[in-house]
Amino acid sequence: MSEAMNVSRPPTAANFGKSDHNGNAAASVIDREISSTSQRSWPRRDFLAAMSCGGAVLAAAPYGFAKSRDVPDLARGIVFEDADGSGRRTDRSRGLPDVLVSNGRLVTRTDEHGAWELPVEGESTTFFVIKPRGWIPAKCRRQILRGYYIHCPAGSPQQQYAGIAPTGPLPASIDFGLRPQVEPDRFTALLCGDPQPRDAREVDFIAQSAVPQLKQSRAAFGVSLGDIMFDRLEHFDRLNDAMSLVGRTWFNVLGNHDLNFDSRTNQFANETFRRVYGPTYYAFDWGPVHFLVLNNVEWTGADPNDPNSKGSYRGFLGERQLEFIRNDLAQVPEERLVVLLMHIPLHPGGDPGPSICTVDREDLFRILERRRHTLSFSAHLHWHGHVFLDERHGWRGALPHHHVITGTLCGSWFRGAPGPDGIPHGVMSDGTPRGYLEVEFEGNRFNIDGYRAIGQSKQHQMRIHVASDVPLAELSQHAVFVNVFNGSTKSEVRLRVGDRPWVAMEQVAAHDPAYVALYERDRELAPPYFGASKPSICPHLWRAALPDDLEPGVHALEVVTRDMFGNQYQDMRPLRIS
Repeated sequence: MSEAMNVSRPPTAANFGKSDHNGNAAASVIDREISSTSQRSWPRRDFLAAMSCGGAVLAAAPYGFAKSRDVPDLARGIVFEDADGSGRRTDRSRGLPDVLVSNGRLVTRTDEHGAWELPVEGESTTFFVIKPRGWIPAKCRRQILRGYYIHCPAGSPQQQYAGIAPTGPLPASIDFGLRPQVEPDRFTALLCGDPQPRDAREVDFIAQSAVPQLKQSRAAFGVSLGDIMFDRLEHFDRLNDAMSLVGRTWFNVLGNHDLNFDSRTNQFANETFRRVYGPTYYAFDWGPVHFLVLNNVEWTGADPNDPNSKGSYRGFLGERQLEFIRNDLAQVPEERLVVLLMHIPLHPGGDPGPSICTVDREDLFRILERRRHTLSFSAHLHWHGHVFLDERHGWRGALPHHHVITGTLCGSWFRGAPGPDGIPHGVMSDGTPRGYLEVEFEGNRFNIDGYRAIGQSKQHQMRIHVASDVPLAELSQHAVFVNVFNGSTKSEVRLRVGDRPWVAMEQVAAHDPAYVALYERDRELAPPYFGASKPSICPHLWRAALPDDLEPGVHALEVVTRDMFGNQYQDMRPLRIS
């Protein structure tokens, strides 16, 4: 039994016949019809007729019947105020009305007594509460929320890494406790791409370098955007212990390196993740913002006829998850900001393959694009960048959709030469240091105030590259390159040499020459270290030629950049002309 979920006797006082506080009478009719099935046996055609009576939440997702002519099993429970923090509902516990609960496809709303009902679907159904604003489920000691119950009567199949233990028969009541907490309109979230340690040594790299810096943040919560592990799932708990020291509620997204690779199909590929973290997709409110944590990793399994096949994956949401998104967003007013958190990008630009984009993204776009306030984050690629999705990518909304491919805690898988602390620099292939984002939200607006490089101050927002000593006769052969880590096509970057006027720099698609030099330096390292990753095109690189009339001596190169949010950063470096 978890700290946040209480399994007990059936609710004794449930009124499913009244509309909710928002006047959703049709949805409550659905609830009433579902509830009545527990009191009498209906002919199948009558039950189906009842399910077709409409409603904002459930009518678009009628229950399906395969071989059985019986009504599906219904899970029931109470969402209650966990006044004493025990996670247990008592006779004195107050039921909480108008809280959303889901089975991973359908979404229902608790009645005035906090009661809910949803059908069991498939061999394993996860029921979870959609955290409302100002309330939070209990957390385990590792800062992971436990507002869910996995009903898996037979348990997970035996695989290399343990999954769900058999849960047995459906409990009489699945109860979720919530405690109040203050959630102002303005708050900050930590968004971290792939931690991805390959062993205990690299877990300690994160514990020693990233955790102390993350702990200094005033953020309300944090998110790991998938690839929590690098295939070695036995280290989940070790990393969770380290991340818990940040002292914030922590959400975790499923990545392609978090899978049970010995699963023949996607059906059982997430069992260890589910045992440790719970549902692979869900939603929650924090302040005025609605978050959707998505699972867009589909494991296609190894070819049983090919002994050398290692299996593969693609970016894919699937119809069941899309149906959950539709039903969830039906309850979210259009003026609110909706933020999607996933591992594989929706689209990284260019011509991506199925393992680096979400192949059914247009089905998601059809759900989202009528909204004016949407934002999404992914990781996976081990470079950092902003993509503005439009018609070229299948988005038809009035404004482009802003998608952020987030830099990673492990950088380029902890590659590169070690520093004085023995931790590899891990600079990513676009020249961005390993790191994370602090995103500030206020109402339906947001601000990404730069990039947070591990081991650097907040002011470290760019790298200026130019030869340290340029012969006067070779001025025309040299240029200044600036890698603005959180830059985008909406950034402005200007350069000044000495007291000369500021000039605009040109954004270019090229390798960061500073990283190329680092790559050449670190190509061959002795174990236990790894050579740096091969350079990739940097999506936030600017170039400017040096003035051709510079005189011999030392000159100050100053760079100033302003991003799409109005944040401004400045840096300088000396240049010698000889």
